[in-house]
Amino acid sequence: MKFISFALRHSRATVIAAILAGVVSGLSQTGLLALITTALSGGHNSSTSELLWGFVALGIVMLLSRIASGVLLTRLLQNAIYDLRMDFSRQIMNAALRHLEEMGTPKVLAVFTEDIPALTSGLANVPTVSMHLAVVGGCLIYLGWLSWPVLLSLIPFIAVGVLTYRMIVSHAMRALTAARQQHDSLLRQFRALTEGIKELKLHRRRGESFLSRSLEPSADALRQHNSRGSIIFTAAQGWGQLLSYILIGLVIFGLPFFIGINLRLLTGYAIVIFYMLSPLEVILASLPTFARANVAMEKIEGLGISLRTNTSESNDSIAPAKVSLNSLELSGVTHTYHREREDNDFVLGPIDLTLHTGELIFLVGGNGSGKTTLGKLLTGLYVPEAGEVRLNGKLVTDLNRNDYRQYFSAVFSDFYLFESLLGLDAPQLDMQAQDYLAQLQLHHKVTVTDGKFSTLNLSQGQRKRLALLAAYLEDRPVYVFDEWAADQDPQFKDVFYLHLLPELKSRGKTVVVISHDDRFYYLADRIVRLDYGKLYSDSNLRSAVPARIIETAG
Repeated sequence: MKFISFALRHSRATVIAAILAGVVSGLSQTGLLALITTALSGGHNSSTSELLWGFVALGIVMLLSRIASGVLLTRLLQNAIYDLRMDFSRQIMNAALRHLEEMGTPKVLAVFTEDIPALTSGLANVPTVSMHLAVVGGCLIYLGWLSWPVLLSLIPFIAVGVLTYRMIVSHAMRALTAARQQHDSLLRQFRALTEGIKELKLHRRRGESFLSRSLEPSADALRQHNSRGSIIFTAAQGWGQLLSYILIGLVIFGLPFFIGINLRLLTGYAIVIFYMLSPLEVILASLPTFARANVAMEKIEGLGISLRTNTSESNDSIAPAKVSLNSLELSGVTHTYHREREDNDFVLGPIDLTLHTGELIFLVGGNGSGKTTLGKLLTGLYVPEAGEVRLNGKLVTDLNRNDYRQYFSAVFSDFYLFESLLGLDAPQLDMQAQDYLAQLQLHHKVTVTDGKFSTLNLSQGQRKRLALLAAYLEDRPVYVFDEWAADQDPQFKDVFYLHLLPELKSRGKTVVVISHDDRFYYLADRIVRLDYGKLYSDSNLRSAVPARIIETAG
């Protein structure tokens, strides 16, 4: 199974040691059974004291080996799951942003909420199942020791039982795989439910339609696949138990007609087979858990490979602590992506644009014209399909793109606000943050202690002001603001455009502002207008504001 190979890759020695300890525990149980059977049958030459001391010794070995197996596998399990979580998180960090957006958040979250817990459950059952497998194996060996002819006569029946059981289980595996695929869809619906709850509450028919046409079909499909898989596994488990009793019946009622079996041998076989029933039940009951763990491992590996194949950037180099911008040039840059409800792909570019130190640039255009996409290309979050990006005359490639991104601070329209000022360790960080909080008129609601915000329970506009504060404290050469003022009242729009932006410019920062606030366009050194992915000069806009307009046609 793949999840076992995952554990072996993580720590082969620990896995083997834990399994061997489980095997020793199982064989010890089998030895105890043999002693009990021998004592009951009375067919032994050893004294009662010898059997007693043998019983005590095997009991101690069984206990110690079982504890050792559990401890080894527990440590391996926790370390392996920790490494898996961190490795997968790093893969997400290193993956191309566009690929993550296309893949969707539900698929990523499903790994953390469904696959890793399933893998954990599967690995947690390994010591127990190893021990019970050893018990079953030891019992078969003991049966062979009692009478090889009898055991060999039962092997064809056992082989048929194993084959029929595997055929049943294969159908259950397909159902569980389909259930795991459906889990991604259900997470999408749950996300829509939580993020769109206001719209669903305000429109009763929309809410009812969402439940009946979106959420319910996904939940029902998941229920059916899981139910089908569980029912088939239950049937397989029942079939396995039935086979065990049929085997006992063959030994007691069938074989005596064909093979001479004395009462002592018949009793020994019956006792051993009955003793095997409990371990077999545990093994059969663990198979659904192992099946889910195997499906989870396949999903994790598949998604991990998908993430890795869409990542070619190097993270080995480290950007200098102080970076400066002389020029930033986009030459013939294009980016293509598919937009919902459109048949054709949207093409941004080719873009020819050069930014210089201390420039304040407004990026304007209609909705869907490609402004945010250009902002992501500019900051290195998107990789252009064609063209070149040069920073201070040096070509930006996969080898240095991660360093290139360290020149930018950005607040996009779909920004995320962390609880603390991560990555910032200035000596007077809290004091600087409090000064900016006062300028943003948030000092009466939020304080910063040890780089952590006292609260994030704020309005969207106030949260965006905190995001602006974090960007200011980063002190990067280039700032990109994507419709930052859209959620602000007129007072803070004036503060943003008339005070904060000029302050950044006076500090030598290059600022790109994506905005529809045309009454502030006169502040710009240049105005760049995008129209369906192309750059155009605009004579009307030029005459409306005292600023230079880029003279490049797309």
